[in-house]
Amino acid sequence: MNPQLASTIAAIDDANRQDPNNLNGQPLAMVQGQAGSRWLDELCATPRDELRLAVRAHHLRRWELKRVDYPEGRSGYLRWRRANKAHQADSLASLMQEDEWPESSIELARLLLGRTKLRTDLDTQTLEDAACLVFLETQFEAMTERTEHKHLVSIVAKTLNKMSPGAVILAGSIGLSTTSRALLADAFASVGDEVLDDD
Repeated sequence: MNPQLASTIAAIDDANRQDPNNLNGQPLAMVQGQAGSRWLDELCATPRDELRLAVRAHHLRRWELKRVDYPEGRSGYLRWRRANKAHQADSLASLMQEDEWPESSIELARLLLGRTKLRTDLDTQTLEDAACLVFLETQFEAMTERTEHKHLVSIVAKTLNKMSPGAVILAGSIGLSTTSRALLADAFASVGDEVLDDD
């Protein structure tokens, strides 16, 4: 890893250590960024540096924009999601500027985090795949305890619908409880029936 890339990744991790939410005693955003990088290595043999940074930053400072500050319902949820993507892109751009990345690299990282070219751009799809795998690995298990079965099956099916075939196969390798694995199987069975999110 070149020194510039290593420096910016370290800065992302330092920022994400400030996340007050935690998973197994570690700051959640930091765990999710590092998990994203691990999944990226499974998904892509030689990812470009901008993709590595975007994946590491896919939850950068996510805790700063709280869901409760946006309206209830699907439209409020989508507004929150879009705001977070912009916030993550701005936050990463600032860190990249500090490490003197060229403007073309900063703009590419911004574009990737916006995920506006899902399914038409390979790097954007790879970022989405990594983010979805991180969700299934770090959040899915907890959601099974507080979310109604049918609703959660719908959520996971939508997630699977956004993933590439190779990433869906990787999803089956995630260590889950018996209950969660059965729910994931139900979601696999309903893939194609769910409409994708419009963001």
